[in-house]
Amino acid sequence: MRFCYFAFFEAPRHPDLRISTEDLERVRETLGDLAGLSKAHIYQPAEASDLYTDDGTGPIFGFQLYFDRIEDLEAAVGPRGAVKALATRLPSLSKAQASQQGMLNRQFPVPEERPFPPEACSYLVHYPGPARDLNEWLAHYLEHHPPIMARFPGIREIEILTRIDWIDSLPWRRVFPMQRNRVMFDSAEALTAALHSPVRHEMREDFARFPAFEGGNYHYPMRTERVLPRR
Repeated sequence: MRFCYFAFFEAPRHPDLRISTEDLERVRETLGDLAGLSKAHIYQPAEASDLYTDDGTGPIFGFQLYFDRIEDLEAAVGPRGAVKALATRLPSLSKAQASQQGMLNRQFPVPEERPFPPEACSYLVHYPGPARDLNEWLAHYLEHHPPIMARFPGIREIEILTRIDWIDSLPWRRVFPMQRNRVMFDSAEALTAALHSPVRHEMREDFARFPAFEGGNYHYPMRTERVLPRR
């Protein structure tokens, strides 16, 4: 699962907007039928607190697709790919603005892996960039930050994703954050407990040592549903 595709829907003027039951089921069916898909995650807003950050209203909906091959990713979002149909078949999100990005996925070990939890909650982070020296930035981040993340109590998954070039035919806005992270916990309550643990202070101390970058960073807790391919 080396490649990922993200789509996020934001509605800052309608922060209480949510996807309808019918549209959500349409997304599940579409993603489950994608050729070459390893798995997918569907994201909806969750409530959790962080000792250091509060980035306000985040995406109202999103999904992340996992593929072993870039060719399968591009086929899924290409002119004959099934994802394209979602651009015109989600009426409950008509007031939202959609963005998309293809990325390379790095996964890191955690102390205790468990079956996917029914109330899973991910903390999604993105760094718009740029970094003064992206090579220096990534070298530091990948060496130092994941080992600290792995010490969060109750952590279940760690992913760090970086930019790639990809081909699509969707009408959604293409965005290019230099990096995204995803850490997952059993629930929003477990995420909050981790973000109020001493490990959060260690994360902040390492943040102060990051190589120079611009654009800040943004953190959003999201309920996480896993969809597996049906064939």
